Amino acid sequence: MEKMPKWADVVLIPLISLILAALLSALVILAIGEDPIAAVKMMVTGALGSTYGWGYTLYYATNFLFTGLAVAVAFHARMFNIGGEGQAMLGGLGVALVCLYIPWPHWSLALIFASLGAALFGAAWAAIPAYLQAKRGSHIVITTIMFNFIAAAVLNYMLVNVLKPAGAMDPATARFAEAVHLPSLHELLAPFGIAFSKSAPANVSLLVAVAACVVVWLLIWRTRLGYEIRAYGHSEPGALYAGISPVKIIMISMLISGGLAGMMAINNVMGEAERLVLNSTEGAGFIGIAVALMGRNHPFGVFLAAILFGFLYQGGAELALWTSIPRELIVVIQALVILFTGALDNMVRIPLEKIFVALRKEKA
Repeated sequence: MEKMPKWADVVLIPLISLILAALLSALVILAIGEDPIAAVKMMVTGALGSTYGWGYTLYYATNFLFTGLAVAVAFHARMFNIGGEGQAMLGGLGVALVCLYIPWPHWSLALIFASLGAALFGAAWAAIPAYLQAKRGSHIVITTIMFNFIAAAVLNYMLVNVLKPAGAMDPATARFAEAVHLPSLHELLAPFGIAFSKSAPANVSLLVAVAACVVVWLLIWRTRLGYEIRAYGHSEPGALYAGISPVKIIMISMLISGGLAGMMAINNVMGEAERLVLNSTEGAGFIGIAVALMGRNHPFGVFLAAILFGFLYQGGAELALWTSIPRELIVVIQALVILFTGALDNMVRIPLEKIFVALRKEKA
């Protein structure tokens, strides 16, 4: 029998963790002489108080959706994919090659093939650590961390020596053709009479990310492959006894994970920058780890956690812009949320389990 109901694990534990992180953040803000209530109001207004704020919140959330799903799929196979950052970088390279060298007649066709290119490059970058884990026993955490640095070096070389236009100074590709520019949420919602900010970077990639949530849910909980992934993640000896190949599960799980991380590039490279630049991922691959942990590796939980972190990013940017609170403190607040929802999960879980066990005994 489970020690606590499923709803408590999915909803109550993250909620309490968030409250604890918020209280500690408030103490930090008080310590530097600022008003925490005013700071929260500023964050809410900046991130959710206008369509402009919502546009940036959803833009960041789209990035975190892809990387969060990538980490979640690997988690189900008992693997910790910390290489989402590098896989997203190489996904951007795939998007750039598709958009620069093929004359697309319409953005919809370009989006389909750019998504495939991004997924292919991301999956290819994840395949090497996966092979090393499956065949050589190399730890996936170590290899994926190393491959983040290698990906950054590869991208730097490609932008400086291969893809940079002649005469250009900054390490970036040429701007993509207008035919492949993705429609923003303003353009998508205008036909329905819904006014949305023209300046916000949120675009049709958000719908792709939501569709990816549905596909991952179907894969993990409604297919034989998903059952095998979860079975292997719960017990490798049990999976072996059932005839499930560890090599197959490790390779397929990491390919799917890398492909999802790579697909983040359709949002930040194709949708927002409309060209490939250095550091376009901006740490989203690492934030995906916290999103997956907070979302309990379930696509719906990942969706909610991605919205939360999108709010923290946009609200934090507004806070740093309009108050005297330093940007470094905003990073501290984000880190506290990650700390309480991830590393200190058992601090909340264990007392709650004891409470629910005691309540069950009373009823019995």
